[in-house]
Amino acid sequence: MLASWGVEFDPVDVQGNPAALAELRRLGVPRVPAVAVGDRAVHGWNPPEYARLLGVTYEAEGKLPPAELAARLDQILESTERLLRAIPDPHLDFKPPERDRSLRDLGYHVFRLSLAFIDAMDLGALPESWFQEPAPAGIRDSVALGNYGALVRARLQGWFQGGAAQEYAGVVRTYYGPQSGHELLERTAWHAGQHLRQLYALAERLGIAPPAPMPVAAFRGLPLPDALW
Repeated sequence: MLASWGVEFDPVDVQGNPAALAELRRLGVPRVPAVAVGDRAVHGWNPPEYARLLGVTYEAEGKLPPAELAARLDQILESTERLLRAIPDPHLDFKPPERDRSLRDLGYHVFRLSLAFIDAMDLGALPESWFQEPAPAGIRDSVALGNYGALVRARLQGWFQGGAAQEYAGVVRTYYGPQSGHELLERTAWHAGQHLRQLYALAERLGIAPPAPMPVAAFRGLPLPDALW
């Protein structure tokens, strides 16, 4: 994205550079993704704030309506659930070199970040610690992962059915700044979609045939990052 704006930058892999990670933390950024300029930094995938930090013009595409975002999120979670059920249990401990997170924890994370949307909407706050939770001890195999995903989908569907339109205009205090409910739902949908892309890539890397093609149509209109990792 930065290159498309004509911005020169130095990409840094903080997993292999402890000094760079320490510098990010000094700036108040606990983990990537982030963009830093001098002593200022923006944490998380946040193109509007990147543009503000860099002094460039950014025109975001219009957001999909909440009902459409909810439907897209459910499609993404359904595909995640089906894919995880197809992964042999021995592969769940696999950690790709790109991230210090096992396949099991990545799959759990997709569902947990989605559930975090309704938790945040109900509480009015979204702490980062919710996104750092590993899969609990009771979720060790692909069946348990899939079952957890089904429960999360059911909870989300119930919330969306009962949620009033004005709730999406309310503000949630997130760890990366205030967000409207509509903004948070869009972020939740593309965040889950980005990890689904990663899960499909990992399945291919491990020689696992997915039960269905990746639902690329569900990604249309969502501001997913260009890079996979």
